[in-house]
Amino acid sequence: MKTQPRAQALAFILFVVAVIGCKSTNTSNNPAQSSQSTSSTSTSTSSTNSAPATHANIAWKYNIVGANPNGSVYRGALQVIEHGDVYQFRWNAGNQYDGVGVVNGDVVAVSFAGGPNGTGCGVVNYNIQSDGSLIGRWGYWGKDEAGTENATRTSGSGLAGEYDATGKNPNGTAYKVKITVEPAGNLYHFVWSNNTDGVGITEGDNVAVGIGGSRCGFVAYEIKADRTLDGVWGGYGSDKTGTEKAMKQ
Repeated sequence: MKTQPRAQALAFILFVVAVIGCKSTNTSNNPAQSSQSTSSTSTSTSSTNSAPATHANIAWKYNIVGANPNGSVYRGALQVIEHGDVYQFRWNAGNQYDGVGVVNGDVVAVSFAGGPNGTGCGVVNYNIQSDGSLIGRWGYWGKDEAGTENATRTSGSGLAGEYDATGKNPNGTAYKVKITVEPAGNLYHFVWSNNTDGVGITEGDNVAVGIGGSRCGFVAYEIKADRTLDGVWGGYGSDKTGTEKAMKQ
């Protein structure tokens, strides 16, 4: 995704979480059990609340400039490719990175890995409601299927706290899960009741949570009116973050 300095930064931003905490309460598979394919994930929103409308199509070629957590600057190119309701992200800036992005309102959340293959990386993009509830959309790299997850806070304040969550798997089956969210410096640690965890970063009224194991990092971009993507990235193992801006070519 980034130049050589970013590649070094990636070593500590990658986070540990094998799968999203979306455990079905019936016999249906949860998202973690879905097999991978060769195209990016798809997501759609289903909830008791009205999810924010998705933004205009962001599929384009971009020039990027960013800063690593140590302040070093990198530049390169980004291609965003539409795959149904989600996007594939391909960076080339000395090193190659590939990821999956999910739009929710005016934020696109992306999980990425080094190299041309993002298999195993996934992302949840929650919109934080005024009552503290979370309306989420999630997807995995290499899949064109969709899933949703919405959470009601039962204790805590701000983003931190305990949540009861419900969602739908790509095949339409429902599941229930409990979530604990704890602050971790500039980031947030998400723990689901099926023994999975992830790391999230806020952008505006959204929080992007990366999933998929130690090889996957994550970034949250605000989608500007001119479709410039203004992002912040981080990951498991450090509360330091970097920034990235992608401008249409």
